[in-house]
Amino acid sequence: MYNSFLIKYGEIGLKGDNRHVFEDALAKRIRRMLGQLSGEFNVVKTRGRIYVYCGGDWDYDETIGTLKKIFGIVGICPVVIYEAGGIEDLRRDMVDYVAREHPGCTASFKVKARRVDKEFPLTSMEISAELGEAILEANPGMHVDVHEPDILFDVELREKVFIYSKTIPGPGGMPVGTAGKAMLLLSGGIDSPVAGYMVSKRGVIMDAVYFHAPPYTSERAKQKVVDLARELAQYTGPIQLHIVNFTDIQLYIYDQCPHSELTIIMRRYMMRIAERIAKENGDMGLVTGESIGQVASQTMQSLLTTNAVCTLPVYRPLIGFDKNDIVAISKEIGTFETSILPFEDCCTIFVAKHPVTKPLLHIIERSETKLREKIDEMVETAISTAEVMIVR
Repeated sequence: MYNSFLIKYGEIGLKGDNRHVFEDALAKRIRRMLGQLSGEFNVVKTRGRIYVYCGGDWDYDETIGTLKKIFGIVGICPVVIYEAGGIEDLRRDMVDYVAREHPGCTASFKVKARRVDKEFPLTSMEISAELGEAILEANPGMHVDVHEPDILFDVELREKVFIYSKTIPGPGGMPVGTAGKAMLLLSGGIDSPVAGYMVSKRGVIMDAVYFHAPPYTSERAKQKVVDLARELAQYTGPIQLHIVNFTDIQLYIYDQCPHSELTIIMRRYMMRIAERIAKENGDMGLVTGESIGQVASQTMQSLLTTNAVCTLPVYRPLIGFDKNDIVAISKEIGTFETSILPFEDCCTIFVAKHPVTKPLLHIIERSETKLREKIDEMVETAISTAEVMIVR
């Protein structure tokens, strides 16, 4: 029945003189994503609307599933297109649409007509009244409710007539690529993929870094992170993933520093390395999945101590979320089942039995002086030997 979709967007409509930049970015992203599917798709931006015209051997569910993963889209409306004509043709088309889309319906309704073609002899209000009358005559069980209708029939008169009455929710946000680029510290847990999703939803292109610790973490743990990046990339677009061998640095910290401070010192070196890679790649910030108080390294004091090594801003979109909030989002975006696979990352392997929860910066910095002999060289080696892959 359907042969096109109207794409609705939200915040983009508030962008004033820059609105066209965001509309173009959204249309480009839709073309790129749909171009990977079977079928033929023509994405057209016209008069404050984006339409997707479908042809060839295209699949409805596959197309909807793809559009629901494109940031910037708040609604996907399946549209039926009729040839333009006079008011009697329009009444007939409206009755046909209701019979096909809502057979036997007894719900309340409202018709909202939009006359883009100003040459049509009736006003938008008059068209709405005519079409409402036609629906009532053909469907005596239905009734009009202009305040809270069960069904809203949208009718747009352009070069053709567009009728739709369903809106499938999209993810919202802003089109990817409209807000710069950031580096995600991606682990194998639940939190970091959700953090990457949420920042990318604001239009940010996402790179990622993963700290691998063989033989203490297995190749399956590494593959788990690659799989998470692949699931995330369905929303964010291709992710440049940097896999850093962190084993030697962790062992050195373990040998030289107080064990109660292991987690925070290791975290500080992860941030240092992530920032170095981020700057080399033109990223404008780091993204982590930290939430206040969730673990010892995420108390306010720990976050303060971790931040002290960074000059780039650190974005923590989950900072005020509890675990249930984060789990709910991970299930919604499809990363949860991969995140809970039982392959530990390097953080869990080297966690202290009694980690400090309120570290003092000057004490941590004093402990790090014990690393001076080798740590700079080890950091350089870790960065220069990092494995880089593009995950799609």
